[in-house]
Amino acid sequence: MNTPGNDSPLYIKVHENDNVAIVVNNNGLTAGTAFSCGLVLKEHIPQGHKVALSDIAKGADIIRYGEVIGYALRDIARGCWIDESLVILPEAPDLASLPLATAVPPALEPLKGYTFEGYRNADGSVGTRNLLAITTSVHCVAGVVDHVVKIIERQLLPNYPNVDGVVALNHLYGCGVAINAPAAVVPIRTIHNLALNPNFGGEVMVVGLGCEKLQPERLLEGTPDVQAISLDDSDIVRLQDEKHVGFESMIVDILQVAERHLQRLNQRKRETVPASELVVGMQCGGSDAFSGVTANPAVGFASDLLVRCGATVMFSEVTEVRDAVHLLTPRVVDEATGKRLLEEMAWYDDYLNMGKTDRSANPSPGNKKGGLANVVEKALGSIAKSGRSAIAEVLSPGQRPTKRGLIYAATPASDFVCGTQQMASGITLQVFTTGRGTPYGLAAIPVIKMATRSALADRWHDLMDINAGTIATGEETIEQVGWRLFELILDIASARKETWSDRWGIHNALAVFNPAPVT
Repeated sequence: MNTPGNDSPLYIKVHENDNVAIVVNNNGLTAGTAFSCGLVLKEHIPQGHKVALSDIAKGADIIRYGEVIGYALRDIARGCWIDESLVILPEAPDLASLPLATAVPPALEPLKGYTFEGYRNADGSVGTRNLLAITTSVHCVAGVVDHVVKIIERQLLPNYPNVDGVVALNHLYGCGVAINAPAAVVPIRTIHNLALNPNFGGEVMVVGLGCEKLQPERLLEGTPDVQAISLDDSDIVRLQDEKHVGFESMIVDILQVAERHLQRLNQRKRETVPASELVVGMQCGGSDAFSGVTANPAVGFASDLLVRCGATVMFSEVTEVRDAVHLLTPRVVDEATGKRLLEEMAWYDDYLNMGKTDRSANPSPGNKKGGLANVVEKALGSIAKSGRSAIAEVLSPGQRPTKRGLIYAATPASDFVCGTQQMASGITLQVFTTGRGTPYGLAAIPVIKMATRSALADRWHDLMDINAGTIATGEETIEQVGWRLFELILDIASARKETWSDRWGIHNALAVFNPAPVT
């Protein structure tokens, strides 16, 4: 980092071999700006965008993070702005030639004595919230369930002070779909496992219509790789049942079932549990060029702290891992886990090919405005969330982990889809980094939002929970922000503090990943 003074022009160079750096200063820097190292800008460069540190010939490597992020479309002079239009996308790493488990990180020193206040469940899991969840088997009933949720919040919850709230697990699946298609395993498994999230205390109730393809019994049975949910028929409400005469009778039936579950949930109390019981999802959205040098590395440091505590940490987003997967395959605990990682990458390659799209569909316009040239640069910054720990397990979309430690949970990169899939995989808290800004949140899972830039943290002061922009200006180190995040995770998990999205009630709808045909 070039840091001669508080008001001086600043840039960040990540790796000694990089021939580009990103501009740190708010509003960017104008042509003629001189750095203490002798670099002079030949044109205005926006904040977060890349400046050439040396002359780069046409076709030559453009290097950031010590990796080739693309090739120069034309000659680029030292001090010039390298926007995305000048960067030719390189080929993705060849999956067949990647090393597996060749540089497995040694176990980090255990971190003992850290706890949080959580809810123990009968299956051994621990929740950070005590919520009543209403599972739906088909989107047709979503409006009715939303109506019931309002009644429960208004009339029932005041009688159950130990219950944190009620959430509807609505989705767009259940009917009008190829229910027997091989890829249908993904949405069915996801909806099944959503109902089992530890924040719901093991209390499962289902509202269905009656004529849907995803019958409640099939939903509860799940898929071959999950354990069936044993449920009394009295906990399933089918709106088409002949006993329902009119809308009001449907509502009364659902409320009666809900109240039985509320009575049991209300008996639960928070208790002190070790930090090893946490299951934390790490995600990024609205990313910018600072994501990979401020927020994501701080998240990676906090991830390592959690792993050292014995906790479970998930990172995801296939398209934002695929182009940096060569840096991850050496870190898997064994060859079998490495092969699973490659299988998920290959599956998604085929999925994109089937849709006649490619890697250039990511990043978004906002990502590019924030300085990210292409998906390679984005992926190199994204994987920083994984820290330095060995990858202990790889999950297909919606699967639940069988191990603790650092987990790769394959999901699409879409914010809402990734969040939903991680929730199905059992996260009880999520950390979400953003450079462009997003009000994203989940009703069932507290979401800590971390700003990559101080300008965003200041402007969205009542939406961002933690600021990593201080890393860019040298006010704090990655380690210092990582520790702050770790401590905030324990506080949010214990309900000692509240995220901004929960305070405002900003929650996104669930978005179940469905790669199977819609009929």
